[in-house]
Amino acid sequence: MRSRPRRKRRKSEFRGKSELANRTCKQLTRWWPVLVLVAAVLLLVFEASKLGWRSSTIKSELGTPVEKPKIVISPAKKSEGNLNRLDAPRCLKLLPPEELQHLDFPLNKDPSDPIKKLIYISESATKPQVQQEMGATRFNQFTGYQTLNQRDQSFKVNETASVHCGFYSETGGFTISNKDKSFMQTCKSVVSTCTFGGGDDLYQPIGMSDTSLQKVCYVAFWDEITLATQQAQGHISNEDGFIGKWRIVIVKNLPFRDQRLNGKIPKMLAHRLFPNARYSIWVDSKSQFRRDPLGVFESLLWRSNSVLAISEHGACSNVYDEAKAVVKKKTKPHHKKWKYRLLNIPTMTSLKIKDSMARKL
Repeated sequence: MRSRPRRKRRKSEFRGKSELANRTCKQLTRWWPVLVLVAAVLLLVFEASKLGWRSSTIKSELGTPVEKPKIVISPAKKSEGNLNRLDAPRCLKLLPPEELQHLDFPLNKDPSDPIKKLIYISESATKPQVQQEMGATRFNQFTGYQTLNQRDQSFKVNETASVHCGFYSETGGFTISNKDKSFMQTCKSVVSTCTFGGGDDLYQPIGMSDTSLQKVCYVAFWDEITLATQQAQGHISNEDGFIGKWRIVIVKNLPFRDQRLNGKIPKMLAHRLFPNARYSIWVDSKSQFRRDPLGVFESLLWRSNSVLAISEHGACSNVYDEAKAVVKKKTKPHHKKWKYRLLNIPTMTSLKIKDSMARKL
């Protein structure tokens, strides 16, 4: 019986291609760092030759030597974000611009003042017992060592009123020059801010009408540290003491070591600093005032016949919520709660616009 010879199987083309692909992948996996380095060197050489060709072309066209570009590293500029952008008012319903141009202060319908005599109390001698109880950092010659009974009496309206006020004491602090005092006495209405200890930059107000510029003062209170810091940054006032629209008032002998307490003086005592001003607006130093001040007065005060308008607190709705926040920060929590309870403040007293004048008393 004759045996059939076996035929040799042909190697499939697909198998050969797959083996070649596997070998190629293995080599690439092994030598990929070298390939990337070679590609980077080639790209660098190409870009360098391209720049050299451009510089030689410019040199041949102009016939002048071409200097190498100097790389100047400028300090990073602070992002302005939406600074100086006048957005449409979302909360305030202001009058149209043509009506704002003709807006004026309302007539004083009730010129009679129930207070006939005002006495400013300025103790020259300290009271060690009260100072020890209250704390030397918050009570001094500027605030006066006021007892709780004197505080309650000061809230009552009488013909003769006694007020603890460090402005009228030689040792009270918060000293302002006579030139600045004369300017402040001319203000009939004012937009004010302050920066102590070198803090924030001064943002110029925008959005006001020409009428407001003639009737409203813009005053910024600085201490000597802030003045030196701003001058180092190139912000120098002119001969009249103005930087842009802001009139700079330099304060010396700040009464408190805590700059937050010093900032409360121009914020809460604008009626003492500007005795002839009927209306005032306080602007935080981190904010930019972008509305017409007369329009703000008309919208928040004159239209509703109000005497005070403040913004609602964004986080706390109750004074005891504020005390809890102080507890978390561990800054005199017992003193805070004790003060609220001693003043007989109800537990549900709100921090909304109509019920509270300011937080962090």
